Amino acid sequence: MTHKTRSRTTARLAYATLLTLSGLAVAAPELSGAGARLPSPILATWFMQFARDPIVADTYNPSGTRVNYLPTDSDAGIQAMLDGEVDFAATDKAPTDAELQQMERGAVILPVAAAEVAIAYNLPGADQLRLPRNVYPKILSGAIDSWNDPAIAAANPTLIMPEAPIIVVVRSDAGSTNATLSAHLSAIDGEFRDSIGAANSPKWPEGERFVRADGNDGVAVRLAQTPGSIGYMEFGYAQLAEWAQIALLQNKAGEFVAPGRESGMAALAAATPPAGTLPGGAPDLRLRLRDPNGPSAYPIISPSWLLFHARGYADAERSAILELMNYCLSNAAQSQAPGLGYVRLPETLLESTRLAAGSIE
Repeated sequence: MTHKTRSRTTARLAYATLLTLSGLAVAAPELSGAGARLPSPILATWFMQFARDPIVADTYNPSGTRVNYLPTDSDAGIQAMLDGEVDFAATDKAPTDAELQQMERGAVILPVAAAEVAIAYNLPGADQLRLPRNVYPKILSGAIDSWNDPAIAAANPTLIMPEAPIIVVVRSDAGSTNATLSAHLSAIDGEFRDSIGAANSPKWPEGERFVRADGNDGVAVRLAQTPGSIGYMEFGYAQLAEWAQIALLQNKAGEFVAPGRESGMAALAAATPPAGTLPGGAPDLRLRLRDPNGPSAYPIISPSWLLFHARGYADAERSAILELMNYCLSNAAQSQAPGLGYVRLPETLLESTRLAAGSIE
């Protein structure tokens, strides 16, 4: 710890002691939030560091704020904001115009990180599987049902594709992973959109070739047990599980890319926020990434946002929110994203987000 850091820490402790001795002790501010499960590991890490790590707290949290976050789901978090039950919400889907209009105190939407959805498979001897964008939606809808289909074989001339049925493992639980995947597939394939659709609980086909499993771990178990299977999981989970077979997907620019830090950041960098402002006057940072541009962009990715009121916070609450966002958008926090399985924000987006955070009143 540097002399400057020790001095700040000593000053804060002395000040707190003085208030206590003088009978003026003031409780540290608390912020409450609820919402999406997908970003909860990285949010929990940041919130704990913000409140409890001495170096982080000393630099970014002079007020000693504590943050309480309940991972429910995006819809529940937004509703809790509308009902006045929490100070902020986390969401993996951009709030609709109708939802924003219900926020009487206006809205500020701040992207903080992003998560990719990986297409994982179990096909012995077929590493580095390349799946064209006119193929993988049809595999996941059941329209392509055999591994030696000519469209798969043509994209993988160095691999010997077996004459075997494709078993598709899908998530049985509703949530943002389903929503992110199905929104992308619906955006690039009209038949998928019409037959299955974009939803937290897509209408997956029935039958023996479709197997349902609960959560990332359930999908991983069924894939491991079933040679010739394909499914999907959050890329962060695939990294932690050291899942070896992850498909390279053809993006909008025609390139085959794998999920990862660089391809995820390329997708975020290529996103253009909507024109105009949100209710309350803040810039609209509802990035739409159903089919991102850019030659290096990974195609299946979802930002996570923190949603705040635009105005009406008490002075102590506003100061605590700005301190928290100063940390979440700092290099100290963002640099942890890849190790936790997320995509950090590119610098241009960070700058826009910092400016938007400053508009909270």
